[in-house]
Amino acid sequence: MEIRVSGAGPAAPFFSARDVFEPSHDLDLPVDVHIRSNPDERTWAGHYDDHHVLNISQQAATSVMARELALHEFAHMHRHERGHPSHTLSMDEVLFLALTGREVEQRVLTHCYQIANHVKDIYADDITLSVGPTDKLRSFLESELAAAIADQPADRQQAGHRLTAGADPSMTAVNAAFALALLERHDAIPGDHRLYDLAHAAGQDAPEIDVDGFRRRFATLGPDPDESDCRRGLVDTIRTYADAQTTTTGPAAD
Repeated sequence: MEIRVSGAGPAAPFFSARDVFEPSHDLDLPVDVHIRSNPDERTWAGHYDDHHVLNISQQAATSVMARELALHEFAHMHRHERGHPSHTLSMDEVLFLALTGREVEQRVLTHCYQIANHVKDIYADDITLSVGPTDKLRSFLESELAAAIADQPADRQQAGHRLTAGADPSMTAVNAAFALALLERHDAIPGDHRLYDLAHAAGQDAPEIDVDGFRRRFATLGPDPDESDCRRGLVDTIRTYADAQTTTTGPAAD
């Protein structure tokens, strides 16, 4: 597995991630790691005919999660190379099928893409959590969810519109469901963990979202779906979320 690192940042986390990844999995194509100075770029992967690209911010590359983030992206690359339908289906096609006949706000459309990415992340992290430790990820998910809940607005108009910037309550509730489902798939969370209390709080902030329902959807994703099953599951999950958003104020997207 060939890795080439460029940019102002440490190379060690990426080679360490490779050493953890390689005994069980491998990549056919080389990986170009680009460490970026812009912290808003965070971490994302690109796939090309002759290589993969891992873009990561300098802030993330120097964090305690650097190795785990690299492992996660390597897992996405592996799923892409092996043609897993969660990583090869056209998300534009999936959203078209899910939202036909519906008008949704732009923010809801953005959330639908995020939900599709959660499905990709579940399948990538089925690999990540099979080769790496779970403690850091569990703590990271707990911290992120707690921060999002703390960012909820204190006041809302009677119609339910946001008065202040911050985390969107509906998406925070889905994120809570995703976090629980991911850890439950790998028996990586005790029944009394604080994440369950946080997920309950997130659900109270967004009563239109069935947190437990989304948790079950994510937790029970089949390990080896064919393209039709994967498409059907994505369409149903995204449609469920869109239909839970009963207000359509502001610019809508078809």
